[in-house]
Amino acid sequence: MTKSKVSKWTSLLLLIIFFTSCATIREGEVGVKRTLGKYADKTYTEGLRFYNPFLTSIIKISTQTENLEVGLSIPSKEGLNIVSEVSILYRVVAKEAPSILRNIGQNYEQNIILPVFRSSVADVTSRFYAKDMHTGERTTIEKAIREQMMVYLDGKGLVIDAVLLKSIRLPASLARAIEQKLEAEQDAQRMEFVLQQAEREAEQKRIEAKGIRDAQKIIAEGLSPAILQFKSIEAFMELSKSPNAKIIVSDGDLPMIMEEGVAIPAAPGKKSGISRVRSGGDN
Repeated sequence: MTKSKVSKWTSLLLLIIFFTSCATIREGEVGVKRTLGKYADKTYTEGLRFYNPFLTSIIKISTQTENLEVGLSIPSKEGLNIVSEVSILYRVVAKEAPSILRNIGQNYEQNIILPVFRSSVADVTSRFYAKDMHTGERTTIEKAIREQMMVYLDGKGLVIDAVLLKSIRLPASLARAIEQKLEAEQDAQRMEFVLQQAEREAEQKRIEAKGIRDAQKIIAEGLSPAILQFKSIEAFMELSKSPNAKIIVSDGDLPMIMEEGVAIPAAPGKKSGISRVRSGGDN
């Protein structure tokens, strides 16, 4: 082998060693150095990090919020099994990465997060009715599951940001019963509105009737016999000025004007006076 070939092989080997002895830590990650199976306490942030590839490796862990989706059957207070899809939003505390690798391992989702979640969700949902998972209690259930998980994960370097019940599939019979109940509640509210509207209209009519009655009472109280007789005289005087023939029916107090040729019976017990007034050129 010539010297030039040896030089090429040496350069190639050095390049291989160079590229295999550095690691790039991206933003949102931390690196933990492991030498002969032992994890260092120091964590490495973003950048290019060099290490001995024969004795050391760098394990990278994401510190961003991760979404772990789980499909499972959860129990309810009445003993039903509800099929649900859940999202667990969690993150790793950067400075606790070495401890997580030592005590839990790299597969911490399967080793601790999922078992803690399954235990917590069964403990929490068994205190609620199935219908609560479709109402405002849903948020309460999610918060309770998260709080229960944080009790188990306290001090382990893992933070649960949120637990989200993405979909809830109730048994068909229960779902129909809930729909019927909601429909009945809507019908009751609609009927209550109709009754309130009818009551308002009735109250308005009572007020109007009271106003008419009061007005009539005031008018009746102001119509004395003397006033009525005076008005009767005024009516006779106006009729006498009319150019047309009129029939005047009167009991001596009030006149009643009728068209000529219409018969008006006299009031019982009274003798009606009938007079015809003509004016102008009539004969």
